[in-house]
Amino acid sequence: MNELLIINIKRLLRIENEPEPYVAGTKMKELPGVQNGWLWIKAGKVFDFGKMDELSSKESLPVNRIDAAGRFVLPAWCDSHTHLVYPQSREIEYIDKIKGLSYEEIAARGGGILNSAKKMQEASEDKLYEDAMKRLEETIRWGTGAVEIKSGYGLTTESELKMLRVIKRLKETSPLTIKSTFLGAHSIPIEYRNDQSKYVDVVINEMLPRVAEEGLADFVDVFCDKGFFTVEDTDRILESALKYGMRPKIHANELDYSGGIQIGVKHKALSVDHLEFTGDDEIAALKDSGTMPTILPGAAFFLNMALAPARKMMEAGLPVALATDFNPGSSPSGNMQLIMAMGSIMYRMLPEEVINAVTINTAYAMGVEKELGTIAKGKIANVIITKEIPSMEYMTYAYGENKVETVILNGEVVV
Repeated sequence: MNELLIINIKRLLRIENEPEPYVAGTKMKELPGVQNGWLWIKAGKVFDFGKMDELSSKESLPVNRIDAAGRFVLPAWCDSHTHLVYPQSREIEYIDKIKGLSYEEIAARGGGILNSAKKMQEASEDKLYEDAMKRLEETIRWGTGAVEIKSGYGLTTESELKMLRVIKRLKETSPLTIKSTFLGAHSIPIEYRNDQSKYVDVVINEMLPRVAEEGLADFVDVFCDKGFFTVEDTDRILESALKYGMRPKIHANELDYSGGIQIGVKHKALSVDHLEFTGDDEIAALKDSGTMPTILPGAAFFLNMALAPARKMMEAGLPVALATDFNPGSSPSGNMQLIMAMGSIMYRMLPEEVINAVTINTAYAMGVEKELGTIAKGKIANVIITKEIPSMEYMTYAYGENKVETVILNGEVVV
């Protein structure tokens, strides 16, 4: 299907005539759109759009049409933070959490990330690929059109490379737009617990050169937080990654005030993610930095953690993005619609702010803002058509319902 015309759209939302990389502060309350609209897709991209009463003046309209009466059309969600390539679920640790053990306590006794790392070393690339593809297909049904996937469950050079090769296969075979992130510094292996600087040396001197040589990563990440990697560790890794042209995306301030936000801004990180512990100093560092503050509601919900101060951040003029953190230990869901509902319920974000946070701002957070994140002429046609729903506000209100009826990726109907 080379051309497709969607007609009678109740509201066409998050349109863009003048390109913006992201929206911040009070602009997050603005959601440009067209009532009773149409959208013309051609050669996999947005060709044109407008109001239905203007359509009759157009020539050579496509034969292939979708009548979207009573439905909304929006850009597909961009999920800018996931760990969805993993070898096994971790529901037993979930029981430990129910019994009262903290995330740090589980990690300290060899659970958490280290548990996944052990299983990763035993897993085959084919099985990892098959399982991850199933997870990706499920996320598409909830409306996701782009996803960032991190390594980090390897913690040895060969296992990290295995993960990244799986992500490369997913890039080549999935209709989703996928970005890969090297996260060798996700946790400190047991054998390096008494001298973690030696593991940092492994990341810098063994892993990074191999990852760069095979062209396996778009970004580099470090878990800069209490009990994990220090600011000094992070600084060393990011300085080395710069030599290979890898821009940072940092895990920061999930467990405490760690300095992770500031070190991310220092190194011009594309995003800093988690942000449960974000105060005035961190907000000041982020202001006008070009680094996207990314909140991961699923992890805070699942771990029963403090919530990042989303409203305070937006009131200070910052942009905010929302992503799933889809992973087996602290956020076992890739459902972006659930994350959107959490944005309104837990973080008091308006529906307009939430939609901006999962489209244009997450597109920026994964470096695809020129191709995705808004409905604009020339951008890739990754769009969703909702079911018949009463209002735009219903998107974050009905948290248990899949509001998406049709998903179009690269101009082709996939759901």
